[in-house]
Formats: sequence, C-alpha cells, structure tokens
Amino acid sequence: MPELAISAEKVAFIIEKAREFDVKEAASDPDSGSNPSDDDEIDVLEDTNSDPVAAELSGFIHALNEDEQLDLVTLMWLGRGDGDVEEWDDLRARAIEARAEYKAPRREAVKYLLGEPMLGDLLADGMDELGIDWTDERTTPVV
Repeated sequence: MPELAISAEKVAFIIEKAREFDVKEAASDPDSGSNPSDDDEIDVLEDTNSDPVAAELSGFIHALNEDEQLDLVTLMWLGRGDGDVEEWDDLRARAIEARAEYKAPRREAVKYLLGEPMLGDLLADGMDELGIDWTDERTTPVV
C-alpha cells in the first residue's frame, strides 16, 4: 500500500466540503427575497459566484503542498477507476507529468479538481480502495 503525503484528516475534510459543493444547483429563485426565511432558506443550495463552500474548498486545496495535491489527484483517479492500487505509482507519475504542463500548478490543480463532478465520492472511493478509513477523521482542518 502506498504511503500518502496527505493525511486522512485532510482528505476527510476535502471529501466533506466537496460533497457540500456538489449538491449546489443552478439558481432556481432569481427573484430571491432579502430574508432567507421568506425563501424557505433554499438559496443556500444555489451555486453562486460568491459561494463560501467553493472558496473554502479551493483555498484549502490551494494551500496544500505539491505532494499533497499530487496524492489528491491520484486518489481521485483511483476512485474514478483509472487504475487500481497496484498501479498507484504509475497513476502518480501521470499526475506529475500532467502537473508539469501547468503554467500555474497550484491554481490549475484546484481548478481541475473542483471541475470533477462528484469529487468527494471519488476521493472517498480512492481512500476505500487503499483500505484507509477516513470516516472517523475530524472534518475541521487543523491549522
């Protein structure tokens, strides 16, 4: 089993936030009132340019070091079925090659990861494939 550069605690936080982000939907109430209780508080599920979940998630992933970001991409690919545990080193090598093509690696890695539908589920599946229990980890990042 590969030794991850990113902690299970950090992956658990990203899974939780990515799942919050994934449930967002297009604006369904364009005439929203100023009082959330008037709208049955459904606006929280709308995907807006000022989404605090997206900002928190992108900031967290951006702050990861290069190895942690590479592990995150590799975990996502593993969870997506692009390879299996025995192919971890090959998948990670592909992630390194892809990152080398980026002009701004940190920013583009964040954009790539957040652009993947069901990121949280894919990361969870990747952790499960590795046999790492992430469900008991804290979901609030340690600063």
